[in-house]
Amino acid sequence: MDRGACALLILLASVPPAAAQPPSTGSGQGFPTKPIRLIVGPGSDLVARLVGSRLTPMWGQQIVVDARPGAGGAIALETVAKANPDGYTWLLSTAVYTIHAALYEKPAADLGRDFAPVTNLASASFFLLVHPSVPAKSVHELIELARAKPGQLNYASAGVGTPPHLAAEMFKSMAKIGIVHVPYKSVAIGMTDLLAGQVQLTFQFAPTVLPHMKAGRLRALGVSSLRRYVLAPDVPTLSESGLAGFEVIGWNGVHVPKGTPAAVVAKMNADIRQVLKLPDVQERLLASGLDEAGAPVEDFAAFVKRDIARFSKVIKEAGIRPE
Repeated sequence: MDRGACALLILLASVPPAAAQPPSTGSGQGFPTKPIRLIVGPGSDLVARLVGSRLTPMWGQQIVVDARPGAGGAIALETVAKANPDGYTWLLSTAVYTIHAALYEKPAADLGRDFAPVTNLASASFFLLVHPSVPAKSVHELIELARAKPGQLNYASAGVGTPPHLAAEMFKSMAKIGIVHVPYKSVAIGMTDLLAGQVQLTFQFAPTVLPHMKAGRLRALGVSSLRRYVLAPDVPTLSESGLAGFEVIGWNGVHVPKGTPAAVVAKMNADIRQVLKLPDVQERLLASGLDEAGAPVEDFAAFVKRDIARFSKVIKEAGIRPE
């Protein structure tokens, strides 16, 4: 997963934005009455297309995807933060934005400060992967190896502040080991060096590395979520491998500007969760290695708060600074 994705986590052909209308009365009844803009920076093209295409016939209004790439997601974040809080401008939120909130002291827009959470859409884990030349066959054995050879094991990431980087730093801190960060300009370059044995380990987005695991080119020792990954159930979680509570996941969700009427948010939450329960939606997500989510507003808000706190702790302990 690189800076622009968690790539787990865009829809129909682009439609010009509708003219500005007065904010919702707050009742949520009759919402929506015009097209909705879904602003996408980093995030899953699949998830956005899938959810939006099912909401469009349900609501009789298009979900118009507005891609705002660049600046590691900051452009998309600031665009939505400044939008009218009426429910008609959404952010496809990701773990990248909780890292932003933890990494920058005074960001122009902050997911935890300037937005109202709606719900999470889908998620996927990261695998802790090693090159086959590494003798460790389990998380415990890798930790013992790293303790025996401090500073001799290198791990790849797609750059400072990316989810794989912070996952590795969390692993390093919880396991009390010394491993060396080797940042790359992209996931592809880092993976090339890992496959060649130039670096020994990495955390990588689970759906993208299953072919390498099946071919024996890489070995997965653990998974970063609190439950085992559905497409690789034999790989234990890091939490059950001795690092209790270890959790870093890639996820996509929906946030709207702070001040959006609670009744509008509640309707969005209920209808999105209904879409996520559709059998064909669940099948499409599973086939792509993603777990459907769809939490109540309060649960999603609590998750985002924990994600920011989790990354803040790692960033502070590791002394990580924005590049």
